[in-house]
Amino acid sequence: MTKIEGALSKKDGVENVKVLFNASKIKAEFDDSQVTAESLADTVTDLGYVVQSAKVKAL
Repeated sequence: MTKIEGALSKKDGVENVKVLFNASKIKAEFDDSQVTAESLADTVTDLGYVVQSAKVKAL
């Protein structure tokens, strides 16, 4: 598990985190009543990575 996956998995409402380094993407299922995409992006930024955009796609 990567550092990013571990940090995001610890957030309330987040499940099934997968970092796709080859595509420069992170896929995560989350409950938007508990956590926002912006909060997840902030967590990744706090780890020292650059977040270009936070897109949310409903399942």
